[in-house]
Amino acid sequence: MKFKSIFIIFNILIVFFLLIMMFMPLLVLGPGFSAGFWRSAWPMGAVLVAVLLFLDVFYALNSRLYRLLEREDWPALADYLESKVIRKGRYSSRLVRLLANTYLVMSDSAAVLSLENKTALARPSLVEKNALVFGAARILSGDTAGAVNFFSRRLEKEAGKGSDAQWVRWYYGFSLLLSRQFDKAAPVFRSMVFESPDALVTGLSAYFLSGTLRKNAEDPLGCAEAAEEGRKRVRESVKTLSLWKKETARLETEVHAAVLRKYFDEAGNWLFESR
Repeated sequence: MKFKSIFIIFNILIVFFLLIMMFMPLLVLGPGFSAGFWRSAWPMGAVLVAVLLFLDVFYALNSRLYRLLEREDWPALADYLESKVIRKGRYSSRLVRLLANTYLVMSDSAAVLSLENKTALARPSLVEKNALVFGAARILSGDTAGAVNFFSRRLEKEAGKGSDAQWVRWYYGFSLLLSRQFDKAAPVFRSMVFESPDALVTGLSAYFLSGTLRKNAEDPLGCAEAAEEGRKRVRESVKTLSLWKKETARLETEVHAAVLRKYFDEAGNWLFESR
């Protein structure tokens, strides 16, 4: 559904509810009792009006952004966001992330890295907040050595910070694998297999341990054993291939997951194959 349609429907619902608040007491209670009801209920009506005005103003200020998103006009969207972020210096978390994601959709990794450099000067905290997007740009551009360096510098910073921390560590291991540093990648994936609470992180780690790392790392038996443990953990929590696909679909809404899309099906088939 289009953004404009959503706002119109929301406006209609709030106006309809306000009309009910105004006229229902009059019809049900009569003029004598309805005045008392209105005196006690007016704060709720005022809140609804304030919410409606806020959302309408917000939409009016961002209507061009929503139109470009609906049309999927990525070059025009990038130009619009560049005017806000780079030329006007509005380095907000929402705008920086949206601009970086737009560049990734356009497969313009160089523009993502340029944005990262500008953001690092203007608001360094936003680079850390969007580390997955900026790191993924290095992988997509083929700069695996740069990706290893980027993610390794963020391992301690991301420690204990939720799901992003899991993926920062996973991407670090994946970058090592892509750069053919198999003996460094294997311990990272083994630790994720045993410690990660995220089924996708665990499953993808186990998948690479079972294949590429088992064949190329110095400890193939250790990789194979860890892979089986990871498969077991995933199958205990996710249960079926269809549920695995639902989990991967959830992550695919994140643009940085473009790096992983071709591995999701392969990992799912391996995790839930008949044994």
